[in-house]
Amino acid sequence: MTPAEFRNLLTPLTQAIAQQLNGQALSARLGQWLNQHYGPASAPYQAIKQACETGVQAGWLAQYEGSGLRYGRIFKPADDLQGFSVDVVDMNNVAGPHHVHPEGEIDLIMPQDGDALFDGTPAGWLVCPPGSAHAPTVTQGRALVLYLLPQGRIEFTTASA
Repeated sequence: MTPAEFRNLLTPLTQAIAQQLNGQALSARLGQWLNQHYGPASAPYQAIKQACETGVQAGWLAQYEGSGLRYGRIFKPADDLQGFSVDVVDMNNVAGPHHVHPEGEIDLIMPQDGDALFDGTPAGWLVCPPGSAHAPTVTQGRALVLYLLPQGRIEFTTASA
């Protein structure tokens, strides 16, 4: 798996998301749809999880480290990714920096240790609507989280959860 192959793996997913959204804002409804069609038992979820694990191990994903977590933006927003940026974070029983999602955030949660949770959510998808905010937190072990951000927009704050 290379970064180019990873991008090719994500392109059909971002196209399906854009088609499902049909110009609408991110919402919990999209999360339900993603879990139904791309949930943990699906081949696409398993392929993305394996690619993320490979990329983290190889060092081209989550290549930066700070505040007890590893993180990194692998792709800036682009037309072939339907305007989404792609970030991957490796978290182990830690809270990340508080931030706001001006246009929302799509999270793919991939536990690495049994029942690790991201913001209380198990393996699968979590969609945060526009204007939502949080200090992303992994509990009960280690998880990789893939973030899709519309237009790459995120605003870090000094607020706490």
